[in-house]
Amino acid sequence: MPDKAQATPQEQAEILMQALPHMLRYDDAIVVVKYGGHAMGDEKVAREFARDMVLLEQSGVNPVVVHGGGPQIGAMLSKLGIKSEFAAGLRITDKATVEIVEMVLAGSINKQIVGFINNEGGRAIGLCGKDGNMVTAEKVMRSVVDPDSHIEKVVDLGFVGEPKTVDTTVLDQVLGRELIPVLAPVAQGVDGETYNVNADTFAGAIAGALKAKRLLFLTDVPGVLDKNKQLIKELTIAEIRDLIADGTITGGMIPKVETCIYAIEKGVEGVVILDGKSPHAVLVELLTDHGAGTLIKR
Repeated sequence: MPDKAQATPQEQAEILMQALPHMLRYDDAIVVVKYGGHAMGDEKVAREFARDMVLLEQSGVNPVVVHGGGPQIGAMLSKLGIKSEFAAGLRITDKATVEIVEMVLAGSINKQIVGFINNEGGRAIGLCGKDGNMVTAEKVMRSVVDPDSHIEKVVDLGFVGEPKTVDTTVLDQVLGRELIPVLAPVAQGVDGETYNVNADTFAGAIAGALKAKRLLFLTDVPGVLDKNKQLIKELTIAEIRDLIADGTITGGMIPKVETCIYAIEKGVEGVVILDGKSPHAVLVELLTDHGAGTLIKR
């Protein structure tokens, strides 16, 4: 897509002609964007992301941003001399760790993203799952296989939770009022404790509860790749299950696509996995014929 400042009037008109049908299609629609990975660590990319969110809101879309922060949490824990342990790909979170998690996610990271969006002319509001009882979490237990004995055992992950219920009251009040909610994946449990929730799962639960038109996962990869490492542009739930069974989808992409299926089953129209490092990936996906990642639909 040519840069607007460098494009001729004819090229600008062509860009607008291509974008306009898509803008109409997403007019007043809710689009949840899960923002994380290395894209968050690069200030230039982060500011471009903020600009894109403002442009989306100004074009009639209702964006909702859900962010992660694993590397930043890890850096703060190291700085404070708190050692992290992981099981089944999730951080074991004790009482001391969950306090740091909440401080980093709902504090510094959340407010940095809010600041970037506001600086680009938007009006962002920072929230977490605790606000208005938006997300109530329940404790997660995971089974792992011991590599030495090959015996399966249940691991207590501490204060790691997953969404049990979602109440959209606060978001219903915010959306459609020129405000962009930025959500940190921290929630209160039914037991009153604070829980760290996986950001992908949190985004899926929020998108499902809002019946979002799109849920976009900004990742560090272009999308789902076939066995020749070529991007698959579109998939159904049945095709995903076949690709997992034949070994095409492996490793960390499996929980990602499982979250996509979960979101679609909760009511999201379509979920897209795309590369968050690619310039203006969200705009390319939503407002061009080409698209930017792998679209997963029912």
